[in-house]
Amino acid sequence: MSFKELRAILLNGILNENPTFRLVLGMCPTLAITYQASNGIGMGLATTFVLVFSNLVISLLRNLIPEKIRIPSFIIIIATFVTIVEMVMHAFVPDLYDTLGVFISLIVVNCIIFARAESFAFKNPPLPSIMDGLGMGLGFTLAITLLSCIRELLGSGTIFGSQIMPEWFEPMGIVIQPAGGFIILGLLLATVTGLSARAQRRKEAAK
Repeated sequence: MSFKELRAILLNGILNENPTFRLVLGMCPTLAITYQASNGIGMGLATTFVLVFSNLVISLLRNLIPEKIRIPSFIIIIATFVTIVEMVMHAFVPDLYDTLGVFISLIVVNCIIFARAESFAFKNPPLPSIMDGLGMGLGFTLAITLLSCIRELLGSGTIFGSQIMPEWFEPMGIVIQPAGGFIILGLLLATVTGLSARAQRRKEAAK
């Protein structure tokens, strides 16, 4: 596979099929933990790690895994890498580990990871599968980090714990609540969809 094709696979997950803004997958952690920027980037990177390595292993074993037990096999492979992530985070970033809590374990059943295992890694060679996992992971990380930054800024006046807004700013408490997460996510989805449609119209007009 050429470099151009691999780059297209990588960018597909970041732009065209962004898990959050285009496919609207993984909404549980997206809405539950994105009230702080550190939570967003932590969950995003953890998910990226699991995506990349589970895609790799599933691709390597795709001709050995019987069709009838592929889903249980996917669960075992994904759970192995989630356990590694949990152990590493518990050892090196215990505060983040405690904050994310059960949502780290729930990466095992994250529909983004299962979707890529089923639709891509199980049908493609290892290198494209790695790029697919990396692209989807980075797309997810960028999306939830952006959402986290906006929610933290409006809800607390900070980003990554650093004060950004002036002293007179009155934090909007609803923004860091689940309802606020729905509102901000909806606005971001509308913005991304509108920009994408506008870019598509320009592309068609240029032909």
